[in-house]
Amino acid sequence: MSNSLTVKLTGRISSSNAAEVEEKIKKEIGSFKGELTLDASGLEYISSAGLRVVLRLKKDNPSTKIINCTSEVYDIFDMTGFTEMMEISKAYRKLSTDGCEVIGEGANGKVYRIDEDTVVKVYKNSDALDEIKNERELARKAFVMGVPTAIPYDVVQVGDLYGSVFELLNAESFAKLLIADPSQTRALARQSVEILKTIHSTQLKPGELPDKKAEALMWAEFCRDYLPGDVGEKLVALVKEVPETLNMLHGDYHIKNIMRQNGENRLIDMDTLAMGHPVFEFSAIYAAYIGFSCIDENNVEKFLGITHDTAVLFWNETLKAYFETDDESVLAEIENMSAIICYARILRRTVRKAKEDEEYKARLIEYCKNALCELVPKTDKLYF
Repeated sequence: MSNSLTVKLTGRISSSNAAEVEEKIKKEIGSFKGELTLDASGLEYISSAGLRVVLRLKKDNPSTKIINCTSEVYDIFDMTGFTEMMEISKAYRKLSTDGCEVIGEGANGKVYRIDEDTVVKVYKNSDALDEIKNERELARKAFVMGVPTAIPYDVVQVGDLYGSVFELLNAESFAKLLIADPSQTRALARQSVEILKTIHSTQLKPGELPDKKAEALMWAEFCRDYLPGDVGEKLVALVKEVPETLNMLHGDYHIKNIMRQNGENRLIDMDTLAMGHPVFEFSAIYAAYIGFSCIDENNVEKFLGITHDTAVLFWNETLKAYFETDDESVLAEIENMSAIICYARILRRTVRKAKEDEEYKARLIEYCKNALCELVPKTDKLYF
């Protein structure tokens, strides 16, 4: 038997019908004791008599919550203090993305431009409200700490999914700017590094964000069973030796998540914020520009809209700008570190992924294994 029950509230509840409404609800509830949800999507007005009905329902079922309130009804609950004593939420504005331009996509969601002022990130998980709340809090945290990020200001419903709305007036992604003019590659890479350094210079408190090293260690330990013994053991040891640092990391830093708005650059897609050594950030950047296209160079064009050559150039210019060097040996060493962590991630992801082209999957697994077998033995550390 389900331990939750939803009851719909409709019309107007006032002194003239409160007793009748209460009797009807009690018959619907019966002997149920559990999580009671009052769906107020059809409720137009509620008076003090109706509020007393809600209080008695909550007394009988302490976990009672109210959802889908109109703004007017929510204001009544808010002004009378009900929002402080129980969970009450507004109805979500419905929005369509039909015909809208897709300006970004990540593992958790897809970003659409609704109009010249507004973009919406639609989450792929149909039960994403907790994720949306988490991303909003992370974006605010980053903004307060000086990271130039767009903060979502509304939650909407898009079909059966939920989305976060951002105000980005006339904003264009770095991807769109690069597609329009590839000659901007060096300049945009340097601008992206300015934001990246701001993120990485932000020091957090222990446990304030998810630990990226712990996640990378999970990838390495998984891969150990798919690699020759000495390679697998060294891979795990290398990850374990990465210093524990408190740097903020974006976690999914690429040209579709950087937007230019009125001459200022801002970050979106903040749900992947984490903490740890910047090498883990560079492994994700390497994955976006090179790693995920390791056996099909067309992947980066499908994902970011730029050619493989432009992606490689952007990656190289990012390294040069961040580390302020043209020394090829230094840059190659950092690239190898990034590639090792990247291919451990991709190997685990590919092995665990269900229902994929088996021939492609086998080739990708083999490529990652070969890359790790080549790079790990000649690498002494995974940090800079």
